[in-house]
Parts: sequence; C-alpha cells; structure tokens
Amino acid sequence: MVKILITGGAGFIGSAVVRLAVSRGHEVVNCDALTYAACLANVAPVAESDLYAFEQVDIRDREALDAVFQKHSPDAVMHLAAESHVDRSIDGPADFIETNITGTFNMLEASRSYWQQKGKPADFRFHHISTDEVFGSLGKEGMFTEDTPYDPRSPYSASKASSDHLVRAWHETYGLPVVLTNCSNNYGPYHFPEKLVPVVIINALAGKPIPIYGKGDNVRDWLFVEDHADALLLALTQGEVGRSYNIGGENERTNLELVETILSILDDVRPKAEGSYKDQITFVEDRPGHDQRYAIDPTRIRDELGWRPSVTVEEGLERTVRWYLDNEDWWQALLDRKGVGVRLGTKA
Repeated sequence: MVKILITGGAGFIGSAVVRLAVSRGHEVVNCDALTYAACLANVAPVAESDLYAFEQVDIRDREALDAVFQKHSPDAVMHLAAESHVDRSIDGPADFIETNITGTFNMLEASRSYWQQKGKPADFRFHHISTDEVFGSLGKEGMFTEDTPYDPRSPYSASKASSDHLVRAWHETYGLPVVLTNCSNNYGPYHFPEKLVPVVIINALAGKPIPIYGKGDNVRDWLFVEDHADALLLALTQGEVGRSYNIGGENERTNLELVETILSILDDVRPKAEGSYKDQITFVEDRPGHDQRYAIDPTRIRDELGWRPSVTVEEGLERTVRWYLDNEDWWQALLDRKGVGVRLGTKA
C-alpha cells in the first residue's frame, strides 16, 4: 500500500480515484482548491477514514504545495487537478493556462524538490492524468495510440497537451519517475452538471429542452469513471516509468446515440406521464472547433497491464441514470453555481 497525494480529489474523476484508493487500503492526501466544479460531498463516503486527509490547496500556489509535501511525505502523486470544460475554455482561456500549464509546472517542481530531498527514491511516482483531446480529431477510421502526434484544437486541449509535454520533459531532463495516461470521455456518478450526460438527465427530468450540438454526429469513446479509476491505480502501481497509456472504454457512440440511450433508460425507469423524453431533444448551433471523432486504442494497457473496461456504455449509463435519480439532493445543490445551465463557449 502507498500514500498517494491526489490533486483535484474533490472533482469528478479525482473523487472516484480517492474513493477507490481508500477502499483498497491506500493512504490518500486529497489536495483541492475547491473551485466551482469541486464538491466535498464527492468524497463523503471515505471522509471519516483514518486513511484520508484533505488539504485545501491551489496548485498555482507553490509554497502551499511544498508545505503539503513536507507535512505528508507521499510515496506517489496522482495529478488530476485541471480546468476541463471545453466550452468554458473558449470563453475564458486564461484560467486553463494558469491551472493546467502553470499549475502542472508547480506540481512537477514541488515533486522534484521533494523527490531529491528524499534521495531520489526509485519507487516514487508522478502520475499525470490527461485526455485524448490532445490528439485532435479523427476521421471515420483510425484510433488514437500512444504514438499519435499531438494536434489540440481548443484552449482546453492545448493546455493539457502543454502539461503532457512538461511532464515528459521533467522525466527526460531531471529523471523524475513519471507515468502518463490519456483517457477518453468519462461519465458516471458525481459528474458535475455542466457536462453532457448529467445535462441530459437533469434537463429531461425538469421537462426542459435537451441540447445537442450540430447534428449530434460527433463521436466519442465513453469510459465509466469507476473503470477509469481502476485503470489509473493500476498504471500508478504497475506502469512502466516514462511510459504513457491510453485508457478507453471501447464504447464509441455518436452524441445523438448516447443521448437517445440515456433517454430510453429514463423512459423505462421513470416514464413521463405522456410521451417520451426523446421529445425534448433540441438541436442547437455547434460549438466552435468541435472535434468530429475521438477513439482510443487501448492495446498497450490491455497487453502490458491486463486492464479492460468492466462495463458496456449501456450498463454504465443505466447505473449512472439510477444514481442521479437516487441522489437528487447532490446535484440540486450544484445547479446555482456559476455557468451551470447556461450555454457557454459561443464567444468565438
């Protein structure tokens, strides 16, 4: 078992990692600035555990990061803290540059300083969690591999691409023991209600229009967040130093197909008094620079580490829909946060 410093552990993916790591007996130090998309309720299931500690720290604050390292002496870092909403990056790219690039630089330097002070232990790890969006957009054929050239198209993906490059440079230049992972679109419990899957569920229940960008023919590979958390812990503990691993759900769907699947589940488990939730689908103007297709080739993590997703997108979506139906208090409390329920990303 290891002591893991997890940045962004009150966010969507980060909290899934926190919950799973603690359940498996790892010590966890959750570092989160508690910005608009963070919620400590996400880690409530483990918050009272002796294995869990929380530090409210902004990764843009280097002195605060150094203090956390000295206080907790982690064996590993899992860096998930990031601004991640593409539409928000179009309206306000500065936050993405400061958090995703400068913040990652601070994390690398704080980790390097701590690692050197400890005598450069060989078993220390800096695991950087990134996205498949750094690879750009695919046509109808092909998949992203770890060797796909970077071609980011949005301020968000460009900032994440930059952070990936920094992590690789710190490994090559300073010898910092790093592992990188790039994931496909996540969904599941505790997903902040500005992203597609929760927007569909919440708008459907409220009787509101369900917005689909363009024609709804953009394709994504969908990864259940709890499967992703499992893959991340595996990459941290068994991944090869200096290597990157693409993590995908092996579940490609167009946005329209995904939305219709969610609404079919809702029609079954909480039917409307009249008609179908699909009647609420509304096509809206597309997002500027909207990538057409993402698809992950997960061969490396499957062959080298033995990981595969445990659920299909239909199984994962049903679990997700039922979670949102059972946890209305959680998402209702977030609907008043800045930008939620408002169309963003149109300023371009």
